[in-house]
Amino acid sequence: MNKVLVSLLLTLGLTGVAQAAGDAEAGQGKVAVCGACHGVDGNSPAPNFPKLAGQGERYLLKQLHDIKSGVRPVVEMTGMLDNLSDQDMADIAAYFASQKMSVGAADPKLVERGEALFRGGKLEEGMPACTGCHSPDGAGLAAAGFPKLGGQHAQYVAKQLTDFREGNRTNDGDAMIMRSIAAKLSNKDIEAVSSFIQGLH
Repeated sequence: MNKVLVSLLLTLGLTGVAQAAGDAEAGQGKVAVCGACHGVDGNSPAPNFPKLAGQGERYLLKQLHDIKSGVRPVVEMTGMLDNLSDQDMADIAAYFASQKMSVGAADPKLVERGEALFRGGKLEEGMPACTGCHSPDGAGLAAAGFPKLGGQHAQYVAKQLTDFREGNRTNDGDAMIMRSIAAKLSNKDIEAVSSFIQGLH
């Protein structure tokens, strides 16, 4: 069942959207406002804002379109993308994708549980391992539009998993993959896997 689910995810991801055609050099000149929250190079200094550095272009561009259109409401970004063209957003995505994400540290007390969830899932509850879509080292699958997780702020990851679980974030597609996975995670699970992800590289 899990192999079928992962195969379906990869097929949907690889055929769903064309690759972004952004210009990283042009994008560098368009990210000044982004830098206030996400860092000039995409490595946010604040743990509640995501690191964008090293994310796949396709994933970043989808998020920008979803935020601009309101499909993914992000209060802090209200109106910030309104004046950006599709090319501007593609260039911004290309710039951040070309940067290197910094890595944090995991809480040693949470590593064992977090690693077990990330690498093994909760098979008894039908939850696949995170590695199937986000790769064993957390690098993600850029071509499929699956985000890089390794090194991301634990606080941000925990909020996203909680939002998926509670139905406050719904831009994971009609298959509702992240919502169905997050529904199987307890608060302690989310804390552990988020901490593990922060130190993963």
